[in-house]
Amino acid sequence: MSLKKADLIITDINYILTMDKSLTEFNNADIVVKDGRIIDIGKNKKDKYFGKTIIGRNKIAIPGLINTHTHAAMTLLRGYGSDNPLKVWLEEYIWPAEGKFVSYEFVKDGTQIAVYEMLRTGTTTFVDMYFYENAVADVIKQVGIRGVLSTGILDFPTPGAKTPEEGIAKTVDFINEYKNDPFVIPAIGPHAPYTCSPQTLKKAYEVSEKYDVLYHIHIAETEFEVKTVKEKYGKTPVEHLKSVGVLSERTLAAHMVYPTDREIDILSETGVKVAHCPESNLKLASGIAPVPKMIEKGVVVGIGTDGTASNDDLDIIGEISTAAKLHKGATKDPTVLNAKQALLMATRWGAEALRMEDKIGSIEKGKYADIVLIDITEPHLNPLYDPYTQIVYSSKGNDVDTVLVGGEIKVLNKKVLSLDKGYILDRACFWEKKIKGLNGS
Repeated sequence: MSLKKADLIITDINYILTMDKSLTEFNNADIVVKDGRIIDIGKNKKDKYFGKTIIGRNKIAIPGLINTHTHAAMTLLRGYGSDNPLKVWLEEYIWPAEGKFVSYEFVKDGTQIAVYEMLRTGTTTFVDMYFYENAVADVIKQVGIRGVLSTGILDFPTPGAKTPEEGIAKTVDFINEYKNDPFVIPAIGPHAPYTCSPQTLKKAYEVSEKYDVLYHIHIAETEFEVKTVKEKYGKTPVEHLKSVGVLSERTLAAHMVYPTDREIDILSETGVKVAHCPESNLKLASGIAPVPKMIEKGVVVGIGTDGTASNDDLDIIGEISTAAKLHKGATKDPTVLNAKQALLMATRWGAEALRMEDKIGSIEKGKYADIVLIDITEPHLNPLYDPYTQIVYSSKGNDVDTVLVGGEIKVLNKKVLSLDKGYILDRACFWEKKIKGLNGS
C-alpha cells in the first residue's frame, strides 16, 4: 500500500475531543493535516500517510479556542484603574488614557501582547472591537491567528473616527480590503444602544447586510445601560434594537447581563448570538448573565474575555472554568452548564456565534486545522477520569502545549514561535511608563 502525502500528522493522541454535533471522541488516535485543513482522523491513520510528525502522546486534542468578545489592544491598560465603579473606571482612567495614547503604534503593540497571550493559552480565533483595526490586521497577518475585527462606532468622537458616519465609511473600506481573507475577517461594531442613535445602529446594520458581515454590539451589559435606554426610548435594550430592526442571526451581542424573559425569547426568535464574559462582568460588578436560561431557550452562547483592562487576562480555559462554576453557584444547581457545554461555548458554539461553524469550532474532516494539544502530565491533571471535566475544572491556559492555526504550528512545547517575547515585554514597559505618567503614579 502506497502512503499518501500529508503536511502534518499528529500521532498517538490520548484523547481527541472533536466537539462535533455528536461529540465524537477518539482515543489513542491521529489527526492528519494537508493544505491547512484536516483530512483524516482516527486510529492508525499514521500508517496511511507520510509527512512531518508531532507526537501527541500524553495530550488531549481539542479545537482551537474561540474568544467571542475582546478589545485586544487594551492589554496596555491591564490593571489600570482597577477596583473602581465602572463609571469612575471609564471616565477617570480608561477614556483619558485612550484619548491621549491610542494610535496605530499603541494598538499594534497592545495587540501583539494579546495575540501572544491568546496563542499561548490556546485561542486561535478572537472577536475584536477597538480602534485602528488596521493595526490589529497587520499583527494578524504577521502572526497567523484569526481575528473578526470591527472598529467601535459611537455617536461622539473616538480615536477611530470623529463621527459615526466616518466610522461606518472606514469600516466599509476595511471590509473591501479584507474580504475573503481567511485570517482577517471584517465585521461592523456599533458600540451599544446607549452610545449609538437608532440611525447609526440602522446604518451599521445595512452595511452588515450588504457585505454579509457580523454585527458586533454590546447589549444589556449594565443596569445603567438598561435604565438609560428605557428612559430614552421607552423600551428595554433588546426590545429597542428589535424595533430598530438590527437583530438577526448575524448579530453578536456582547455581555447580555440583564435580559428579561421576554428579551431572551426575542434573542431566540431572531437568532441573535451572545458572547458571555463572566470574569469581566464579575470584576466590574456588572452582574451575572442568565446564561443557563438563554441556552435552555436555544440561544447560542459563546465565551469572551472582554478586554484585559477589565478581566485581567485572555485565558479562555480559565474563562470557561469560571463560567461553569459561577452559574452552578448562582442557580444552586450543580448540573447547570456542565463541562461539555462549557467547552462547547469556547469551540463549536463560539464558531456558530461567528457564523463560521463550517470552517472552525470542531475537529472534523474539511475544516481548518485549528487544533490545540493540552499536556496532561502535570500532577494537577491526574488522575484523569474524564477529559472534559479535566479541561474545564483542572486545566490552566499554561497547560496548552501545542497550537495549530490553519495547519501551521504557532506554539510548540509551550513556546510561542511567531512572536518575540523579549520585544513584547519591552513594548509593554515602554507604554507602562507613559501611562503611569498620565496620573502621576
